[in-house]
Amino acid sequence: MEGGPGGDAFGAVPFLVASGVNGDRDLIVVAQRGTLHSQPSLACPEMDRFSATAVGLPYDAPSTGRGLVRAAKECRDRLASEGIDLRAYNTTENAADFAALRQALGIKRWNVYGYSYGTDLALTYLRRHPQGIRSVAIDSVVPPQTVSLPWAWDSAREGINAIFAACEAQPACKSRYPALSRTLTEQVRRLEADPLRLTAEPPGGGTPVEVVLDGGTLVNLLVADGRLVPAADVPAVLYELAAGNPERLARAQAAGATPAIGEFAHGLTHSVACAEWAPGFSRRDVLEAGRRAFPGWPDSVLAHAPQLPFEHDLCRVWNVPDRTAVQRVTTYSKVPALAITGTFDAKTGASWGPYAARTLSRSTAVVIPGITHWVVPQQPCAASVLRSFLARPHAPDTGCVSGVTPKPFTLIP
Repeated sequence: MEGGPGGDAFGAVPFLVASGVNGDRDLIVVAQRGTLHSQPSLACPEMDRFSATAVGLPYDAPSTGRGLVRAAKECRDRLASEGIDLRAYNTTENAADFAALRQALGIKRWNVYGYSYGTDLALTYLRRHPQGIRSVAIDSVVPPQTVSLPWAWDSAREGINAIFAACEAQPACKSRYPALSRTLTEQVRRLEADPLRLTAEPPGGGTPVEVVLDGGTLVNLLVADGRLVPAADVPAVLYELAAGNPERLARAQAAGATPAIGEFAHGLTHSVACAEWAPGFSRRDVLEAGRRAFPGWPDSVLAHAPQLPFEHDLCRVWNVPDRTAVQRVTTYSKVPALAITGTFDAKTGASWGPYAARTLSRSTAVVIPGITHWVVPQQPCAASVLRSFLARPHAPDTGCVSGVTPKPFTLIP
């Protein structure tokens, strides 16, 4: 079960195969409703094109929000004109698709694996359609009963603070990069007050583009899944920035200038987020959660949930009904379950795996040190635990976990 919501599940196949999960069993990868290879697709090229220009705009400026909302409305209007009912694109219906697929394939029992939003989906599936599920593995956990826009700030704090604590535990990192939390706060405040406007070449090469680095941009680059700013580089990047060298961050921001147009299903993202995550929490709730997570940061940064800026404004034009009554529900189950999380995950904090496992009576919760979002492909031990769980759901071998430590952090001269 792919994350996002809205990601291309087939793109995950190489990572799953490399993790060995299909070594002695079939692997079934499903394109969720609305995603790239399903019909219809809820791709939003309008939003992709806006994102390509947004790298050169202040992250949380009202004008940026208006541009984002305008692009979303253009996509929504187009999808509606094609006869697509966005109310049908939610986690309840998504889970029902998997239940129907198992029956259509004539499979008596199968194992379920999901990561990120796929864990929200997997737990919903387990709650609503437990028949035929042999086991459930959830990686980088999003508990359906708690996920919301304010919740994103809790995860950001947990992941970022874990990186800083790990640096503190490595003598060389501690000596080179003291007071990381203070440094981050200083840089968020400085960039928000006086954004940097730079020209940078995208990481994959190509024509340099104009980028803006402000406080919101810095935070969201750190919260992203670690591909743009690897966790091992975070202390070095912050100290480079403080010393007047923002080039690495500028290149990371420039990556957004070349999105894959029309591949990501933003329509599924916002149909889920606006029906299931945003309702019941106000803009003030998001701001207050941000203030609790990062006291001293500017309100202009904290007013926006990481990775989902201006979502309340966007949801007004996306206009799907509130589904929290049927979706924001805890899953209780005796089906064997495995919850895997990474300590450096700032998108879905590590503690949410054990939290979700509390109501899964035959569950094993594993927290892998030093890993960001989507743990299994990044860490051979996590892949080994998953394989052993698939073989013996009641007694997975977790022995390797105690030997995992975070990689040494990058040290700059």
